[in-house]
Amino acid sequence: MMHKHLILYDIFHPKRLQKVRKIVSSYALEGQKSALEAPLDKSSMRSLISELSEIIKTEDKVNIIRVSKPILLGKARSFEQLNNGVIIV
Repeated sequence: MMHKHLILYDIFHPKRLQKVRKIVSSYALEGQKSALEAPLDKSSMRSLISELSEIIKTEDKVNIIRVSKPILLGKARSFEQLNNGVIIV
């Protein structure tokens, strides 16, 4: 089952930052530089964690937060709207 997640990262080294950004972006629907929204099921979550674990170091930080009831303000849109009418819950 897909769940909405917010992925936040703060990576110390520029080369690792580029690698992490590329990996996280491949799972995300949209977001900003270091905060992206992604629909993840158990399999994609395991895959994402595995890929990131190979890159990040102890001085880096990655948070993956499951979002249950978002509060949307301004131009913020739900995942359902972002995925061209396909509902992701």
